[in-house]
Amino acid sequence: MITVSETAKTKLAQLMTESGFAVDSYLRVGVEGGGCSGLSYKMDFDTEMRDGDQLFEDKGVKILVDKKSFLYLVGTELEFSGGLNGKGFAFNNPNATRTCGCGESFAV
Repeated sequence: MITVSETAKTKLAQLMTESGFAVDSYLRVGVEGGGCSGLSYKMDFDTEMRDGDQLFEDKGVKILVDKKSFLYLVGTELEFSGGLNGKGFAFNNPNATRTCGCGESFAV
């Protein structure tokens, strides 16, 4: 399962509205090759499920993950920080053995 913190849920709802997506749209999260640690997180809004997608819902946020990415993301929590020391979304991934300084890429 993939979860979201309360602060991430609030920010996602705001971004969906600002981007013209309905609040019941999906958050698509995934992993792709790249970044300084080997794998990078990706995140976008979507209105349709694709073949092979896994669907999770946490705190009213509908999360889609493709099967390949799910292997890397199982147990991950999406958080959001608006503080001065770091602003943005962060993936708290228990599967990551190494992460880069910016937190946007990881290795398993």
